[in-house]
This record gives sequence, C-alpha cells and structure tokens, in this order.
Amino acid sequence: MKTITAPDRRTGEPWLFGPVAPAPRPAGRSAARRRLPAAVLFDRDGTLVQDVPYNGDPRRVRPMPGARAALDRLRRRGVRLGVVSNQSGVARGLLSYRQVDAVRHRVEDLLGPFDVWAVCPHGPGDGCRCRKPAPGLVHAACRRLGVTPRRTVVIGDIGSDLDAARAAGALGILVPTPVTLPEEVAAAPHTAPDLPAAVRDILTARHLSAPRTGGPA
Repeated sequence: MKTITAPDRRTGEPWLFGPVAPAPRPAGRSAARRRLPAAVLFDRDGTLVQDVPYNGDPRRVRPMPGARAALDRLRRRGVRLGVVSNQSGVARGLLSYRQVDAVRHRVEDLLGPFDVWAVCPHGPGDGCRCRKPAPGLVHAACRRLGVTPRRTVVIGDIGSDLDAARAAGALGILVPTPVTLPEEVAAAPHTAPDLPAAVRDILTARHLSAPRTGGPA
C-alpha cells in the first residue's frame, strides 16, 4: 500500500494540490477573451458539493445541481479553475490528510479536473494566514496558477468566502444556501441564485469589476 505523507499543518501554510506549472493558455486574445477572468476559485462545501460537515468519506460527496455543466462551460473558454476550502476537521482530529485527498479525488471524478486546490487544515484558533476570511488560500491558489487576484473570481456560499476574495483583491460572487445569513446576502457585492447562474454572469462579463481594496498576491 502506498504511504501518503501529509504536510505538517503546524507550519501555518495551506495544503496545495494540483499542477506546479501553469497550463498553456489558449491561443488568441480576442476582446471577449480579455473580458473573462483568468481563474475562478470555488469554495467546496455548499458551493461545488453538498455540505456534509467534516466529510472524509468520498461516498458521501454529492455535486450541487448543475455544477458539472457550469464548470465545463468555463473549461471550454480556457478559464483556470481552483478550489479554496477551509477544512478545520483536520485540526480538530476529525479528518486526516488521506481523507481530504480522497474526497478531493471523488470531487474531480464527478466534476472534472481542477488546476489547483488550496486547503486550510487549521482551526479558528491556530492563527494561520490561510483560513477564510483571511486571503491566504486565494493568494496561494493564484500564485500556483500564475494569475493575479484582480483577474480572479471567487464563488462561495457564505460571507467568509467573499471576505477572503475582497481581502485578496479578487471579485467575490455569493451563491446563497439555507445556511447563508441574511446579512451576508445583504453585504455581498454580487449574488447569483445558483452555480450555473454565477458562471453565466461571469461568461457574459456582468460581474467583472474587481474591488479596489486588497493586498498583492
């Protein structure tokens, strides 16, 4: 049996999965292509897949409605895709690196490949720089992809997803679910009723004015 050696979560750095070198960009730079973001980063639980608290079982992964088709639309347009996910179950002793990786593989089996995964394995009290609403996961994913936050969109279902986007200088789109607080919806610069609608807005360039605040990657 292959042994998986987990990174030390005590370093305060996120776990990164995916290619080290950016994939080649599609040829041509039409005006329509320039209006698209270079990358779209997705929260995992409640955005790409149904939220199962501290899930370490790939058999419990269920995609959100329309997720695969929406992601494929972005892939066909040459937009890089990533996942930025808090997984405090690791810090709480409820999840292992192997389980996080197994769920990642199952998500990709169902939804197709992502160019990068940035996962925070820390707890709320660990003082890391990557746990959303801090911008570390967005910055780490952008560095791995070779893109700037200002050409990046972050899609999530709660306020901390959009706070991380804002802090990084990326654009945030909120896709509310039953766990989304009313004040989070009210504070969101952009909302969409579901994931396919959020992607449709991106492809029609409706929500592509990045905030003026936020630090460098």
